[in-house]
Amino acid sequence: MPVKRGEFRGNAGEYFGIWIVNILLTIITLGIYSAWAKVRRKRYFYGNTFVDNHSFDYHASGKQIFIGRIIVFVIIAIVNVISAVSPIAAIIAPLIFLLALPFFIVRSLRFNARVTSYRNVHFDFTGKSWGAFTAIILGSLVATFSLGILAPLASRWANRYVFNNLHYGDRPFSTDPKLGALYRGWLTPAIMVVIGLAIAGTVGWLIAWPAFQEFAQKMNDGTEQSQVLIGVALIYGILVPLILIYVVAGFIYGVAVRNVVLNATLLDGKHPLVSDLSRLRMLWIMLSNTVVTIVTLGLMRPWAAVREQTYLVAHTGIAPQGDMGTIMASIQTTGSAFSSEYMDLEGMDFGF
Repeated sequence: MPVKRGEFRGNAGEYFGIWIVNILLTIITLGIYSAWAKVRRKRYFYGNTFVDNHSFDYHASGKQIFIGRIIVFVIIAIVNVISAVSPIAAIIAPLIFLLALPFFIVRSLRFNARVTSYRNVHFDFTGKSWGAFTAIILGSLVATFSLGILAPLASRWANRYVFNNLHYGDRPFSTDPKLGALYRGWLTPAIMVVIGLAIAGTVGWLIAWPAFQEFAQKMNDGTEQSQVLIGVALIYGILVPLILIYVVAGFIYGVAVRNVVLNATLLDGKHPLVSDLSRLRMLWIMLSNTVVTIVTLGLMRPWAAVREQTYLVAHTGIAPQGDMGTIMASIQTTGSAFSSEYMDLEGMDFGF
């Protein structure tokens, strides 16, 4: 069946007006307006994202987002204060916060799903906190302590948890991304990181370490303290490129995961989603957007955001198994009534 691809109809000039007002009001209100700024930004991007000539809608309010941020800020502040008062609490408090984190993750996923609609039918998320703990928290720890080797396994856990608990009206999404496909997407970034580590290690051993020993000796002798600057420059000269390589590798891996997961996802068990992003093209967009934004002191950020969204949406879609109008009419018949059951519930966005 033909793919119904997305289309982004916004433009940089239009979004610039929204963006600059958001920036100014956020500064004037010492950051308080940022919650309402997020709503304006999302409504613009959702409202200009079309599939089959129908756009998405975003229904959250600034108050909901602001209250969620206040709650998270207070909790983090309490954890830090308790940690500063008692050495034992400094160990226990973060662990308690880690155990509570899945609750906030679930509430955020549910909130963001329920305030999103397409053709007047809202999305929903039905996952539980224990599932978030095992799929996201434990998955992240597994990926970290395996030095990234098990990252594809963690990605599979997290995405299965999210998509297998996501609904459009009363119709469920489901996904089962293949581990082999995820590892194929992981291979190139992994090689990049290994090569980066090898180069950094070689440079560090041959250049930075001898230089460090030399200026350390001179510091002990009380002479030529300017050598410290040389040592710091050498260290940063190794660390900064290594961090950049890691960031780029992570970005490339993220694009690969998105393609694998969405291409393995079905709506209502029969309508496959489609994602065919080019990793090189996305990398170029990310790098050039960053450079342009920095060079223009942020003024070209709206252009960069619209450019990225346009590419993402154009390479995402759904392949309906049948007539799109008939399918949507069936979903709207049951989904609209289903959505109305929870649309009046007060929710909050915790930012996770």
